[in-house]
Amino acid sequence: MKATSIATILEMEPSLIEIKARGWVRSFRSNRFIALNDGSTIKNIQCVVDFENFEEEVLNDITTGAAIEVIGTLVESQGKGQAVEIQVSKVSVLGKADPEEVKLTILSPKRHTLEKLREQAHLRVRTNTFGAIMRVRSKLSFAIHEYFQKNGFYYMHSPIITGSDAEGAGEMFRVTNLDAKNPPLNEDGSVNYKEDFFEKETNLTVSGQLEAETFAMGLGKVYTFGPTFRAENSNTSRHLAEFWMIEPEVAFNDLADNMDLAEDFIKYVVNYALEHCADDLEFLEQRLLNEEKSKPQAERSEMALREKLSFVLDNNFKRVSYTEAIDILKRSKPNKKKKFKYLINEWGADLQSEHERFLVEKHFKCPVILFDYPAKIKAFYMRLNDDGKTVRAMDVLFPGIGEIVGGSQREERYEVLKEKMAAMDISEEELHWYLDLRKFGTCVHSGFGLGFERLVLFVTGMGNIRDVIPYPRTPGNASF
Repeated sequence: MKATSIATILEMEPSLIEIKARGWVRSFRSNRFIALNDGSTIKNIQCVVDFENFEEEVLNDITTGAAIEVIGTLVESQGKGQAVEIQVSKVSVLGKADPEEVKLTILSPKRHTLEKLREQAHLRVRTNTFGAIMRVRSKLSFAIHEYFQKNGFYYMHSPIITGSDAEGAGEMFRVTNLDAKNPPLNEDGSVNYKEDFFEKETNLTVSGQLEAETFAMGLGKVYTFGPTFRAENSNTSRHLAEFWMIEPEVAFNDLADNMDLAEDFIKYVVNYALEHCADDLEFLEQRLLNEEKSKPQAERSEMALREKLSFVLDNNFKRVSYTEAIDILKRSKPNKKKKFKYLINEWGADLQSEHERFLVEKHFKCPVILFDYPAKIKAFYMRLNDDGKTVRAMDVLFPGIGEIVGGSQREERYEVLKEKMAAMDISEEELHWYLDLRKFGTCVHSGFGLGFERLVLFVTGMGNIRDVIPYPRTPGNASF
């Protein structure tokens, strides 16, 4: 007999037919009631044993954390909180869990801090909170692929090891197999990368965008969805050194098309989560409400989690130019009263998370798309506007998160791109292939990047990005 998942069992009607379930014991009460969970749902199935019919040795091994198999019939539950339960006829302990050792772990049935859970990241998926987050993460991942595949995009795997720095920021992890203590040197004392594996300096990628652009110029509509890396020494609740990025690139799309795509895409995946993760989102919402009870009223969310997600679906994203946003921020109360950590004094300032959240949460009270940023604060590949000061960039801003999407219309003019690369000291030789796209059938094209973890953060309502990825990589931490 095959085992049936607990998610499926909970949808079944009571029957006299025998069923088999496997999972981990969440609790065992009164030597009679086992709460069993197999990860397929946040809900447990109650398994009822008649202790008089089972050997004491077996019952003693049914402890919190143990892996067991039960066989029995599905009957109408006599207790509250569940419609059905398993009347157990046979139970087998597949893997024991010593109760004394369990007490020292996060598997012990009591509330643990998120920090404590991070310390035992190998076990945290066995908790309700992380089980829920990771199921939502998985569903969102599927929804991303489904959206693009339904809309005629081709999935492209951009390289993880690269010689180019798409952002021009230089915060990259070097990839080398040279002797760390005694690397080969040139006459001027610099490292001789000609003797390295790739015979040049290489790094872990910060973005698959540039390579995706090359594919968009042949396949029309492509997307990447893979790991990216930033050696940014930022120990905040919003940054990771290793994270996943979704990056569509579309030939013949201008900035307006790009904004339409970003809005449509986000609404699709958020709606997918609402439709397919109902139990987990309900649990995470309740968790959030309980957590906020201890916060001052001013710091509490105005909307419950699912209400916030529906809010994104029900509202058009407000499109605002950078120039207009700066005027709003300059005139805002927090700026005038010097409440912002970073005060807005003049046009050209790089917006921080506090500014982005003010625009979304306080001023417009809906998701916002900012566009036409100053060229000086944006990357070399963004299309220069006719004013010579701004570029056709766009950022999507969300409540609680700030920037969730960053994108632009790409610079398609060969000479202009060359000038911008020279001004920013970006090697033509290194990116000759990228320039080639502008020589052989250039066209208007656009794309964006969405940090997947920030999306998961928003959908789950969690406050720290380290809690929405299986094993966070941050400064000083590469455990597990």
